[in-house]
Amino acid sequence: MYPMPGNCPVCGETLEVSRMNCLQCGTSIEGHFSLGKLWRLNAEQIFFVETFIRCEGTIKRVEKELGISYPTVRSRLKDVIRAMGFEVISDYVDRSSTRLSEEERSAILDRLYKGEISSEEALEMLRGDE
Repeated sequence: MYPMPGNCPVCGETLEVSRMNCLQCGTSIEGHFSLGKLWRLNAEQIFFVETFIRCEGTIKRVEKELGISYPTVRSRLKDVIRAMGFEVISDYVDRSSTRLSEEERSAILDRLYKGEISSEEALEMLRGDE
């Protein structure tokens, strides 16, 4: 069997399953079924996830297994997180208390656009470092 693609090879949109068959008894079910978040990953990302799971999530073991550096493991993990539709939150930072509203973010970006603040100041404000 070929692996099932998660995205349409023509337009790139997410595919859905419309028919499932039982190989044992031959039962077929038709409808609209989600492929889930893992099907959003490409072959390289799936290989990374399989390796990450096999290494029980231990980054040092993933580094050794794949022969890549710690920053590369973190980068690939973040790519997988984004591909699955999740937000990447920086390590060791609890941003729940410093999260800005959309209005606050827009106000900061407007001030940057108008030249009232520098890009460095805007970044600090957006990160909640001010």
